[in-house]
Amino acid sequence: MKKQKTKFLCQHCGYESVQWFGKCPCCGVWNSFTEEKFFVPSKILSNARQLTRFSSEVLKLNEILVKDFSRYRTNITEFDRMIGGGIVPGSLILLGGSPGIGKSTLMLHISGCLSGQGTVLYISGEESLSQIKSRAERLGVKKENIFLASETNLQNIVDAVNKIESKFLIIDSIQTIYHPELAGAPGTVGQVRETAAELLKIAKSRNITIFILGHVTKDGDLAGPKVLEHIVDTVLYFENERQHTYRILRVYKNRFGPTSEIGVFEMNSSGLKEVSDPSLIFLGERTTNTVGNVVTVTMEGTRPILLEVQALTVKTSFGMPRRMVSGYDANRIIILIAVLEKKLALSLEIQDIFVNIVGGVKIKGTSVDLAIACAIASANSNFICSKDIVVFGEVGLSGEIRSVALTGERVFEAEKLGFKKIIIPKGNLKNLSYKGKIEIFGTETLEQAIKIIKS
Repeated sequence: MKKQKTKFLCQHCGYESVQWFGKCPCCGVWNSFTEEKFFVPSKILSNARQLTRFSSEVLKLNEILVKDFSRYRTNITEFDRMIGGGIVPGSLILLGGSPGIGKSTLMLHISGCLSGQGTVLYISGEESLSQIKSRAERLGVKKENIFLASETNLQNIVDAVNKIESKFLIIDSIQTIYHPELAGAPGTVGQVRETAAELLKIAKSRNITIFILGHVTKDGDLAGPKVLEHIVDTVLYFENERQHTYRILRVYKNRFGPTSEIGVFEMNSSGLKEVSDPSLIFLGERTTNTVGNVVTVTMEGTRPILLEVQALTVKTSFGMPRRMVSGYDANRIIILIAVLEKKLALSLEIQDIFVNIVGGVKIKGTSVDLAIACAIASANSNFICSKDIVVFGEVGLSGEIRSVALTGERVFEAEKLGFKKIIIPKGNLKNLSYKGKIEIFGTETLEQAIKIIKS
């Protein structure tokens, strides 16, 4: 006998309620609640439902023995470096991105690389087996030791894992998989959360490495509740759009390695090809002798990357000037504009200002402040920034230039690519041990930095 229950779930954050709300009290999103009905078997009411059991005895910390494990190498250098040196056995990895950006393509490449180290089971809830095989042939993926199945029932997936004793499991995608004991449709908050929880139990109890592919919403967030990101060990996300030739894969969470690392891949007819030196790619089409163009260097995890910052200012045709930003925090740009108006007396209040980080990279830190401010000043005052100079530093509200981390790595990267001069915060000169050929200028204020660029 089964007992029916009803609850309302926010499709954005997973908040549960016994009644419907117009606005979610947790995340504040309007009209995100949907009614979900599910059945609980009577025998499960007295005993918690589990497809797989995952538990351990209680032990003292000093009694626990740590097993020495080695990571699985995919031989895709960008991917292995990004996640900390390889894939940890028994880990649960979430890969997200917009449709068509290359999630399935990347997973087929990884499947071919891992097939030599164990059995790979590729579960697809979106494509037929012939479609997957045709793509694998086009990509030149090894076919040995890779098993395919087109399935959406979680119980059948568990049976397949037990049957072939797979070492690696790929779920494409989590929004198509459903738990047979829940009445909600596949992709709803309840289904996504429960299926992810069961997959976690499989990964930890059987020491199986599981990859979960996930879609994104129209706002660019991973579809499903945020609790999904808390369940998994690693979150990887393609952060740019599929229209870009170069795909940027960023680590947002990693229990076994660094976070904020990125991997750069190029999409071509044979699949995703790793880019070993992204600085050369992002600066490959840089224009010289153009106002509003400044080169900067940012840190993506432990990797320094040189990027081109572009700015354009034009007199507004409307009453309210526009501020259009791509690749950086728009609120941070407004602050930099205010500093330029106050400290350098630039007339930007009637200017439309456009700022672009070339290459589709989204910068999280503030070390690019100085380069953006110099680019806006260059576009407005019509002076050219030298092609041989690199600029970085954080700009304060009083126009001061504040220190940033990992200065030495940034300077070495700029010198490696042939730049002659670099402007850095003066506070970073104290602990900088550098004896290279590049000429270093320390600056305390935004005004000093612009004078150096003009000279």
